[in-house]
Amino acid sequence: MTLVLHNTKSGRKEPFEPLDPQNVTMYVCGPTVYNPPHIGNARPAVVFDLLYRVLKKAYPRVTYARNITDIDDKINKQAQEQGVPFYEVSSKYAKIYNEDLAALGVLSPDIEPYATRHIPQIITMIGELIAKGHAYEAEGHVLFDVTSYPKYGSLSHRRLEDMLEGARVEVAPYKKNPGDFVLWKPSDDTVPGWDSPWGYGRPGWHIECSAMCREYLGDTIDIHGGGRDLIFPHHENECAQSCCASGQDTFARFWLHNGMLNLGQQKMSKSLGNVLQIRELIKQYPAEALRWLLLSGHYRQSLEWSEDNLKKTIRTLDRIYATLRDNQDVPVGNDLPVDEKVWQALNDDLNTPIALAEINRLAKNLAKAEGPEAKSRAKALLLGSGQLLGVLQQSPDDWFALGQPGQQDEDLVQEVEALVAARDKARAEKQWAESDRLRDKLQALGVMIEDSPEGTRWRWKKS
Repeated sequence: MTLVLHNTKSGRKEPFEPLDPQNVTMYVCGPTVYNPPHIGNARPAVVFDLLYRVLKKAYPRVTYARNITDIDDKINKQAQEQGVPFYEVSSKYAKIYNEDLAALGVLSPDIEPYATRHIPQIITMIGELIAKGHAYEAEGHVLFDVTSYPKYGSLSHRRLEDMLEGARVEVAPYKKNPGDFVLWKPSDDTVPGWDSPWGYGRPGWHIECSAMCREYLGDTIDIHGGGRDLIFPHHENECAQSCCASGQDTFARFWLHNGMLNLGQQKMSKSLGNVLQIRELIKQYPAEALRWLLLSGHYRQSLEWSEDNLKKTIRTLDRIYATLRDNQDVPVGNDLPVDEKVWQALNDDLNTPIALAEINRLAKNLAKAEGPEAKSRAKALLLGSGQLLGVLQQSPDDWFALGQPGQQDEDLVQEVEALVAARDKARAEKQWAESDRLRDKLQALGVMIEDSPEGTRWRWKKS
C-alpha cells in the first residue's frame, strides 16, 4: 500500500516515494526552549511521532532529526531576568520538553541537534550564501537577499512583489529590501555571541535549521514538518537559503504542516497567555488520553481542546481497557499485527480519526469474539494497531490503578470497599433507593463504579 501525504508546496496529496528507499530522511522543527511546553507544543511532536512510526514500519531505515533552538532573544531575556547563563535556561527547559513528550508516548528522534553546537556549520553556510550573491553584510548584520531567489514565496504561495509592497514602513535602514531576513546579528556584552568573519554575534533563527538539517540529512531531504504557523516566514526562508547554498532545486521534497490547537476560539500560544502546560495536565489526566485527543482530529485541521473532549476521550479509553481487562488472560504473540483498515487509514495522509474509529471497532470485535483462537487474533490486532498509534501499551490494571501510587489513604480505601460491598448487598436485595444513595456517596468521594457480570469494579476518578 502506497503512503500518500499532503504536500504543502503543491497543495495536494501525493504518493510518497523517498529518494533512497533504504533510508527515509525527515526533519521537524523542535521547540525554542525558554519555558515549560504547553499542550499545543505537543501536537506537532505527537503528529510527526506517528508519521515516524508509520515510516519505520514501511521502510528499512528512517533518519529523523528534530532540533532544539537553544539560542534566542526570549531565552536571553529569561536568563537576564533570572541572572543565570543562557544555557542554564535552555538546558532546563529542553530536559522538561523531552520528559513531557516521553510521557505522551513520543519516541526520541534519531538525532536531536542543538543550534549552539552547530555554530561552525552555520557560519560556513552563511559564507557560502555571501559568496554566491544571495546574502550581504550591513552594519554588523548578514542578511539574505530575497530578490536573489526567484522561487521565494513558492512554499507559502505568496508573490514576492506583494510581500515587498505590503511590508511595514518601519524597516531596518540597512536592508536592501523590506523582506530580507537576518542570517547573523551582532551581540554585545549582555547577550551570547561567537566570533565570526562578520564580527562577534549570533545566528538568526532560520539559518540554524538549514545548517543542522544539511549536516545530518544532506542537501535534499524527503520530509520537512512543523506547525502551520511556521510555513511563513520560517520554512519559506529555510527553503530559500538551503537551495541557494546547495545549488539544488529542492530542499525538502514533501512539506507537512499540522493545524493549530485551539482553546475556545483562540490559537493556544504563549504570547496570548492561554496555555495549558503538559506537565500540569499530566497531573490531572492520564497522559495516554492527552495523546489520543491530540490524534483525534486530522493533523492538517485545527483541533479544539476542551475538558469535555478530554473526559470523553477518557471514557473511550475506559471502555477499551475494560475489554482488555476482561481478556487479559488471552495470550498473544510478540509480533503483533496491524489491522488492514488501520494501516489503510494511516497511509491516507495520517487519517487518525478513521484509524481511531477502527481501534474502537477492534475493541468491540474482541468483546464479541468467541473461542480461544478468535479472541487471541482479535486481541493481537487491537494491541498491534494501538502500538502503531502509540496507545494501549499499558496494562489494564495500570490504567485502572487506584490513583497515583502511594497517594491513597488506606483508611479511605477501606471505607470505599465497605461502601461498595454495602451497595452490592442493597442491589442484591433490590433496595434501589439505598443503592442509589451509596452510589452518590461513592461519587462524592471521587470514586467511579462499574457494574459488570464479574461484579462491581471501582477506581478513583482521573479528573
